[in-house]
Amino acid sequence: MKKTKIQKIVWFLFSLAVFVTACSKRDSKTVLEGDAASQAYVAPGEYDEFYAFLSGGFSGQVTAYGLPSGRLLKEIPVLSKYPENGYGYSEETKAMFNTSFGEVPWDDTHHIELSQTNGEFDGRWLFVNGNNTPRIARVDLTTFETVEILEIPDVAGLHCAPFVTENSEYLVSGTRFSVPIPQRDVPIATYKENFEGLINYVGINQETGEMSLDFQIRMPGFNYDLARNGKGKSHGWSFLTTYNSEQAYTLLEVNASQKDKDLLAIVNWKKAEEYVKQGKGKERQTSYYHNLVNERTSIAESKEITTTTILDPADCPDMVYFIPVPKSPHGCDVNPSGDYIVGNGKLSADMSIYSFDKLMAAIEGKDFAGEINGIPVINYESGLHGILKKPGLGPLHTEFDGKGNAYTTFFISSEVVKWDVEKLEILDKQSTFYSPGHLVIPGGETRKPFGKYLVAMNKITKDRYLPTGPELAHSAQLFDISGDKMKLILDFPTKGEPHYAQAIPASKIQPNSKKFYKIEENGHPYAAKGEGQAKVVREGNEVHVYMTAIRSHLAPDNIEGIKMGDEVYFHLTNLEQDWDVPHGFAVQGANNAELLVMPGQTRTLKWEPFKPGVFAFYCTDFCSALHQEMSGYVRVSPKGSDVKLMWGLNNENKDEETLREMLKEQERSQ
Repeated sequence: MKKTKIQKIVWFLFSLAVFVTACSKRDSKTVLEGDAASQAYVAPGEYDEFYAFLSGGFSGQVTAYGLPSGRLLKEIPVLSKYPENGYGYSEETKAMFNTSFGEVPWDDTHHIELSQTNGEFDGRWLFVNGNNTPRIARVDLTTFETVEILEIPDVAGLHCAPFVTENSEYLVSGTRFSVPIPQRDVPIATYKENFEGLINYVGINQETGEMSLDFQIRMPGFNYDLARNGKGKSHGWSFLTTYNSEQAYTLLEVNASQKDKDLLAIVNWKKAEEYVKQGKGKERQTSYYHNLVNERTSIAESKEITTTTILDPADCPDMVYFIPVPKSPHGCDVNPSGDYIVGNGKLSADMSIYSFDKLMAAIEGKDFAGEINGIPVINYESGLHGILKKPGLGPLHTEFDGKGNAYTTFFISSEVVKWDVEKLEILDKQSTFYSPGHLVIPGGETRKPFGKYLVAMNKITKDRYLPTGPELAHSAQLFDISGDKMKLILDFPTKGEPHYAQAIPASKIQPNSKKFYKIEENGHPYAAKGEGQAKVVREGNEVHVYMTAIRSHLAPDNIEGIKMGDEVYFHLTNLEQDWDVPHGFAVQGANNAELLVMPGQTRTLKWEPFKPGVFAFYCTDFCSALHQEMSGYVRVSPKGSDVKLMWGLNNENKDEETLREMLKEQERSQ
């Protein structure tokens, strides 16, 4: 079959990428300088200067690394179940996975976003998107635990999410795959007539961090791919790149690359707020879930929401604009002052840099080249600050060092390029290994970058590490950017496929880190706040075990009277009030997971006996010299058996009747 011009271009770029990758292999001695190891070295007992948070891609999680050491500090379970600590398996966390599609136990995380105040990272919360089943999650950075997940309705593929405004007023997102809204059975060939996109504004409660879907904006049926919000003078505006402005629906590799340029959407969200207050939004029936951990009980509560507010740009003038952007862009980026917006086009040899002042002047002067669905299109040349000529092949992502310089990854030519934003001059180029996607500079997307390090996150690893079969760990590479020239100082492998990352000074998080949960503040309905409250209670075929853990025993440690057909709930309360003393719990035959319970917390494991017998349970987290002794037994009898419910408590067997009398006596004495 004869190749079209577009197919030839695509094939050439692919072949070039393979060639460049193959030719880029070189001995590390030719890349690293002699003092590189000392620059990345963090001595035993010392702390890293920065936390770096990386999305886990197909793992559905977030990872926290230390910089400059590259040490993995923690994998934070967010949008996928996590057997290591029972997240998504414990009764308290199961509701986190509720969606309008039912329980969805995994997702694909792409973009990290730290909360901001005055355009600077403040260390309170971390947000991350679910790409497959559209969701936004919030992690509390005092505990590194996921405390909230909000589904975003009527979008498909929430790749463009969640981008924060400079005072954390909103998280902005857009649909990756336009779909019929509301969903209905229509021919895919009617894409242009029936498919639409949405830009979503999720409000953030400034005291609690709680999210709410405040409004959505109806948009043409393009693919929306990453966003940035203005800062400084451009605060109040959002910038979102689109691709597939051709509105193709098959073989996008070719058919979505026909036009010379795609479009950058420019949204005045303050104007949108005004329209919502004026009642210009239309309420529409839908379904989506909001899952939030109750701070008092530590139990996730799930709520279905059935309406959303839609703004239509055709009814809301001066709210949304377009301007052409280089072909197939992978996002845009705003410099620290908010003066310039960098537009990257993966299939363009040049990069377009827009001036916010010129964009505003063009809007004021109605310097438009037409409109799309009632949305004015600004003349391309009218909004330009200038064009960076031929910096590399396949530009993806740009961040800034706070000194007037920008750094851009180039996927095809496998390099990072440093350039002057004002003068549009290339200052330095350094090879990466290989095919970088995003990069991160601590604070590099804020008003206050810490221009000391740069991490390139590479999609292809090849020969960087010991082989582990067909699948290799992804490669992250740390560069020192404190001088005029970039210097590679460290390689380190990453978990999953990190797409995007952000890094923040440790001093913004470390002082607020929670060491344990105060036992007196534990509001869990099944908490046992002392060993004297440990007990076993039958409610029909449900048996609730109020269990405590403290170095080095579980109470109760022997339970009898469980019968086939019972549902047994082990509610384990960790009585420790000391840092880094979690306790675990596992019972033989449990087919879900184990528990890992932090000091002062209560977590619940549901266990359904599978046959009569005596089965062991134990603490899974090594906590003391007598950890091995921290165990017990549960006896299961046939259904209909007359074995009484009894348990070991303070080295005595107690039955339920005796315990009730003991508790009543305690109440009378108090």
